[in-house]
Amino acid sequence: MRATPMERETGAVTRSNRSIGLAADGSPDLRTNRRGLPAVGWALAATVLASSAAARADADSLNDSLGPREVALGEGMRAGATGAMATTLNPSGLPLTRELVFEGAFGYRPDDSASLVGISACDSTNALPGCFYYHYTGMRPDIGGMELGRRTHVGGMTLSRPLNQRVHIGAAVKYFDFESDNRAEENASGLNWDVGLTARLTEIVNVAAVGYNVAGATSTEFPRAAAAGVMMRPVPALALAFDALWNLDREGETGRYGGGGEYFISTQGGKIGYPLRAGAVHDVATGTYVSGGLGIATMKLGFDVGARKQVADGEELLVTASLRVFGPRL
Repeated sequence: MRATPMERETGAVTRSNRSIGLAADGSPDLRTNRRGLPAVGWALAATVLASSAAARADADSLNDSLGPREVALGEGMRAGATGAMATTLNPSGLPLTRELVFEGAFGYRPDDSASLVGISACDSTNALPGCFYYHYTGMRPDIGGMELGRRTHVGGMTLSRPLNQRVHIGAAVKYFDFESDNRAEENASGLNWDVGLTARLTEIVNVAAVGYNVAGATSTEFPRAAAAGVMMRPVPALALAFDALWNLDREGETGRYGGGGEYFISTQGGKIGYPLRAGAVHDVATGTYVSGGLGIATMKLGFDVGARKQVADGEELLVTASLRVFGPRL
């Protein structure tokens, strides 16, 4: 049976319930410039880089890989992380729906000339739902007239399993390779793990808990972190989500709190729909952001656009979009 676009977006069809189940980022010692620069230029770059590091304190794997749906909703989708969101937010969310979906995403952040790419294939139609995925992040901020680059490659897989009709567990293993032109950021590569849990408390409320980079190789780009989330669906067309994320490796205050809402407009008897999303995020280290987005969903395709704009303590802008291709859904 092929589900309607609203059921895909909301996760209203679950393994156990086909009514309204929920789915639903020291001293600046710089690497030698390949182009060659005078010592005075390096000193200037070091000073500017030190001041810019705090402004981009959130530029790590916890935020750079997010797709347009979670960005638009204030990063508040851990309790409804279906499809590709299982690779970025919570590996235990995949069993909330039963579908095969392929997704490609691209994002751009002008603030540091960052290009963000993600591709995934997720299948939750079997007894052990899982995803294969690849993420790339490349950025070359212009600092004092010089380009200092950072790039990250990540490839991995997620697996999840329902313990019963309401509780799902999941884990993700990934190999990462991180390289930076700033020697204050140590190059690193290796394996790391995420773990997650999703619980459907009622037909209206889901909750989730996630641990990121809990075991394996260490890197400033892949900090240990913990997160929690709740998602509510008071009516079928409306979803509300609220999340919190804590970077356990960051010195000083930490906490990234966000959430938002999605209203799904169905047309043509439910065969085509238009999700409208809005949200906000506050990071105690970097400032406050507002977000929003929209999309179109059909029985076979989904296209989504999301954006996040900093409105306090900075001017960062992120715009991201994705295309989803759906296979059979049970």
